Amino acid sequence: MADVEEFLSKEEMEAIGLELEQVKILKGCFDGFADEDGAIPADNVGGILSMMGMKFKPSALREIIEEIDEDGSGLLEFGEFCQLAAKFLVEEDDEALKKELKEAFRIYDKDQLGYISTETLKEILREIDNKLTEEDLDGIIEEVDEDGSGTLDFDEFMEMMSG
Repeated sequence: MADVEEFLSKEEMEAIGLELEQVKILKGCFDGFADEDGAIPADNVGGILSMMGMKFKPSALREIIEEIDEDGSGLLEFGEFCQLAAKFLVEEDDEALKKELKEAFRIYDKDQLGYISTETLKEILREIDNKLTEEDLDGIIEEVDEDGSGTLDFDEFMEMMSG
């Protein structure tokens, strides 16, 4: 396979949010469907992404294609294809993160009340970074416990952990 950086620079990969390995996989898929001019008809993209195991809503796909296919040609070049695929790959990463955080939250919510105390949160934060001072911890708690209830529900916990 040709060097991927011929088609997408490191800067472009970083801007899109893809790793080199992901770009190589996308290049392989792209090459399998591209026409002789090195483009894929936008109408074929949904099928290709499905074959790659990506899940998406057709309406979301259409919106993204319209946004990415700036010249309105109905054809996606490799860089545009990567931009499009990245949106779904990153979304899957977000789903995986949410699942992991939900599991972590459930472990600390021992009584299954739907929240954890700010004291429990301090314990978690100390485990993550033992250099945090009591002042640091209080500052974090103050920031994330917006309603001052002394507890954190899953949404507050997730927001804090995913930044």
